[in-house]
Amino acid sequence: MRTLLGRWQTWAGFGAAALVLFVVAPAVLSDFRLSLLGKFLCFAIVAVGIGLAWGRGGMLVLGQGVFFGLGGYMMAMHLKIADAQLRGDEVPDFMQIQGIRELPGYWAPFASPLVTLIAIVVVPTGIAAALGLGVFKRKVKGAYFAILSQALAAALAILLVGQTSLGGSNGLNRFRTFFGFALNDPVNRRMLYFIAAAVLLVVVAVVRQLMQSRYGELLVAVRDGEERVRFLGYDPANIKVVAYAAAALFASIAGALFAPIVGFIAPSQVGILPSIAFLIGVAIGGRTTLLGPVLGAIGVAWAQTLFSERFPSEWTYAQGLLFIVVVGFFPAGLAGLGVLLKRRRKAGTEPPPEKAPDTDPDTEKVGAGS
Repeated sequence: MRTLLGRWQTWAGFGAAALVLFVVAPAVLSDFRLSLLGKFLCFAIVAVGIGLAWGRGGMLVLGQGVFFGLGGYMMAMHLKIADAQLRGDEVPDFMQIQGIRELPGYWAPFASPLVTLIAIVVVPTGIAAALGLGVFKRKVKGAYFAILSQALAAALAILLVGQTSLGGSNGLNRFRTFFGFALNDPVNRRMLYFIAAAVLLVVVAVVRQLMQSRYGELLVAVRDGEERVRFLGYDPANIKVVAYAAAALFASIAGALFAPIVGFIAPSQVGILPSIAFLIGVAIGGRTTLLGPVLGAIGVAWAQTLFSERFPSEWTYAQGLLFIVVVGFFPAGLAGLGVLLKRRRKAGTEPPPEKAPDTDPDTEKVGAGS
């Protein structure tokens, strides 16, 4: 009965989320706000992967902006090539301004939509798997792994700034079409939002299945006692690599959706600050829960957009203060407040345990003798 009830609750939760995302939001929000929500959903997709790697696996990933940027740039390269082909040009418009008359060799494969989609899935996942094997096999973990992943994000951002064939510090922008659909059409922009919403639900469903599987139990075991898992015959490095690669895949897909929804991708979305921003949303929402990272990422992004418009200089301090308060006093995030309150309420209503009478005959003899 409990299993059946749990399944019904799960299906009801997904149904309610689908109703909000596909019916309520498009009916209530304007086209601009709906596109803004689509941007937040991309952040939520990244957050789900961080929740799996950090919340369940204990890997403090400070470089998810790398995989987010890889997916975004690969999608942007395809969109710029498609726009150039529609105009009858050989190279994108920004290359013509720079005097580049021939498409660079590493751009050519992204002229194909199929190759682009495959690359968005394979390239970041392969990089994360190779990096994870090289790091976790050497038992690098904790702060050392966090610093390494952050350094990778900083290095990629610096590399992109120096690449004029990728737009330099301005990045790639002004996309006109998305796989043949005009991006200036409000109907097509709504279609992008629906794609982002559907991808988010699929990612949440996949992560939920991973969490409730045997692999999810092993991942938590590696987080809590890596050496014990090794003694049981499992390789913790392989278990970590799967979670890290899955988080990279989700970040890449989110970046690929972010580029056409927002209309640009630049090194500012790849470096250290975006990676930390992803992490803050997960920590505030609750990294050990399934929906906590989603709600935290959307809530932080929405608050940043809302308050930065009115208090642009104060929002950064408010965000830092909120992060410190949550991490210092609510380690489980805002999603863990309900569980904490329930435990305290239960502890307050239960009577204290009665002390069992001491019936040891030796004790009675000692008391009589004294």
